[in-house]
Amino acid sequence: MSKLYVVPTPIGNLEDMTLRAIRVLKEVDAILAEDTRTSGKLLKHFEIATPMQSHHMHNEHKTLDTIIRRLQSGETFALISDAGTPAISDPGFLLTRACIQHEIDVECLPGATAFVPALVNSGLPNDKFVFEGFLPVKKGRQTRLKLLAEETRTMIFYESPHKLLKTLTHFGEYFGNDRQVSVSRELTKLFEETKRGSVEEVLSYYTVKPAKGEIVIVVDGKK
Repeated sequence: MSKLYVVPTPIGNLEDMTLRAIRVLKEVDAILAEDTRTSGKLLKHFEIATPMQSHHMHNEHKTLDTIIRRLQSGETFALISDAGTPAISDPGFLLTRACIQHEIDVECLPGATAFVPALVNSGLPNDKFVFEGFLPVKKGRQTRLKLLAEETRTMIFYESPHKLLKTLTHFGEYFGNDRQVSVSRELTKLFEETKRGSVEEVLSYYTVKPAKGEIVIVVDGKK
């Protein structure tokens, strides 16, 4: 029976790979990987020999029809990203939507994603929150920040190391330098770190100690 499995992979520590994820990746006909070189190391570690093919933001529109046809013919696929849960700031939405439109079964396995541990680690309210992912780089950034300045729920952002200071500076301008934030980086990895405090305090810290690795920023909502 044709089915698309959406399979989370570890965001750093390989021990976070689930037994179910390993079984599914071994049983499907093919694995759609964001980067076959990165995923190849993961599959080799868990002795998974299933064929892979590239499925990333630059080719997902072109390969979509072919994948749907293969699924309709009875094949099963697993979709993985370089790290974490596919479709969360990674490719996956287009394929999942197309499968649903063509009445192909989709099953998402539970597993690793960066923003959940960052939210819990932050110590900020987590009963209600909004996931923003990456802010617009240029066009629309100011508009988005003005809108979020009125957001009362805890906000979660992804950011790259070289843009962290710029983003924290913008948070100070639009949210206020006393707004509480938590910056988590390298989650589950050897040099995992979470820095908490006001925007001003955290900005000062990373101005002296430049950040490295994958970053999640959690921001308190407007009081």
